Amino acid sequence: MSRQFAELLSKEKLITPEHLKEALDQAAQGNKSHVRFLIEKKYINENKVVVFLSQKFGLPSVNISKFEIKPEVLKMVHLEMVRKYQVIPIQYAKDTLVVAICDSFTLSKIEELKFALRCNVEPVVTTYSMFDAALNKYYGSASFFGAAIESFQKEKTQSPDSSGSEIEVVQVHDIDAGSTEQDAPVIQLVNGILAEAVQKNASDIHVEAYEKRSRVRLRVDGVLQEVVQIPVEMKRAVIARFKIMSRMDIAESRIPQDGRIKIKIAGKDVDFRVNTLPTLFGEKVVLRMLSKGNLQLDLVKLGFQNQQLDVFRKGINAPNGMVLVTGPTGSGKTTTLYSALIELNQTSDNLSTAEDPVEYNFEGINQTQVHKEIGLTFANVLRALLRQDPDTILVGEIRDYETAEVAIQAALTGHLVLSTLHTNDAVSTITRLMNMGVEPFLVASALNTVVAQRLLRTICSKCKEERPIPVEKLIEMGVPQEEASQMKCFKGKGCSTCNQSGYKGRVAIYEVFDVSQPIKSMVLAGASVLDLKKQAMSEGMRSLRQSAFSKVAEGRTTLEEALSLTMEG
Repeated sequence: MSRQFAELLSKEKLITPEHLKEALDQAAQGNKSHVRFLIEKKYINENKVVVFLSQKFGLPSVNISKFEIKPEVLKMVHLEMVRKYQVIPIQYAKDTLVVAICDSFTLSKIEELKFALRCNVEPVVTTYSMFDAALNKYYGSASFFGAAIESFQKEKTQSPDSSGSEIEVVQVHDIDAGSTEQDAPVIQLVNGILAEAVQKNASDIHVEAYEKRSRVRLRVDGVLQEVVQIPVEMKRAVIARFKIMSRMDIAESRIPQDGRIKIKIAGKDVDFRVNTLPTLFGEKVVLRMLSKGNLQLDLVKLGFQNQQLDVFRKGINAPNGMVLVTGPTGSGKTTTLYSALIELNQTSDNLSTAEDPVEYNFEGINQTQVHKEIGLTFANVLRALLRQDPDTILVGEIRDYETAEVAIQAALTGHLVLSTLHTNDAVSTITRLMNMGVEPFLVASALNTVVAQRLLRTICSKCKEERPIPVEKLIEMGVPQEEASQMKCFKGKGCSTCNQSGYKGRVAIYEVFDVSQPIKSMVLAGASVLDLKKQAMSEGMRSLRQSAFSKVAEGRTTLEEALSLTMEG
């Protein structure tokens, strides 16, 4: 789209031939605008681009952020036309529509746009960042949600006797936030929320009810952000819609319910695990997004350092024993275990799982869903799996003594057992199992490896910049002196790509605890967690804090993020 514009900038010597070549190579690979690439790399200032466009083509330049564009003007150019022609309408008077542009590409399409709109079109120039901000403001999710809510309130006014919970049951196959004008406003709003979650690659959706308002928040890169507030009168209808889609009982609001939604959006299948919970002012709905397309199941790419990966692989390739992955909810434990299973998935081995719930299904792995209501607990499924001639067993979570006991017996009788546990660090897992009632000699005999992990937000590559921090300050914060003297720190200043947060995406950090023979002997002797940790560190274990500092040194995350999610040690 902007290749000719980039070439024009090079011809006018505003960028070098080398910069042009890099833009042509890199932008083509990433399917992005060439001029945007040049601006992001700081090869040219976007204000210079505006001045050049304005002078070259005799067009006025405007600060589009100062305009409050009227709804009737926006309706003249629908979203598909905005994307196709890269214009934003800002004013209409005397049969002339003024549109803001940021790329010379649009100028060649002005005649076509005039014909499509059947009125005169006058272009003005604005910066790329202002164009993007206006596009998000007037054509993004906020405007879409607002339109759905306004439509609902209008219908409510026209028919005040209609119940907010009476919704047409529609089977959802394909959803698109931009093409649901004919749908009921509630369906339109819910579909828009799901589409927004997929577009932002959110891990969770929270629909929360309060006394005078309700809100929807998305967890993006581990942080919740509000996307829309729902009027009180629309709350019950929205929750009922989610319950209908996930095949729950919409008449039951006194007890928690679980369900699942499967949709197709933008050509890809996405699953949502849904849970409702009664709260003081109505039900809360939380949806966990399960998109197999976003699942990274390659141990090499997960974030392990080489030595850590070697220890972990040694643990999962042992003929028997137990490998545990620990960490808080949402720290990527399931992804790590699935990655291990994929690596172990051979025709010669029988792999079985007991999960609650089964989040992703995989060819060649026998997966069983736990149902506590009918007595199908982790422990009972595990006992049944032991009669199924298993080689490797994955237990979704060890929550109690019964499950721990059966899992350890399985690990001691020739099977490899993978599971998760909730502890703050890897070494604490030993005392956690003992607190459950497992004898020290069983813990020492069964455990191969324990992995503790966290997910750190990564710096947005589009707005990443160096941030000098004095060596003394780094040492004061806990960075070892030899690392501090060579460490370069970075941060994201915030841009439209990362929603001004400075972060985009996440990377895992690990603490991999090899339960070696000296460690086993110390466990049998009743050593403390502190002594066990000192021994593990002397054998080469890197703590979560040290792993986090490594990601800072690599320029992947910020020092603040590393410090906020890890403890000293």
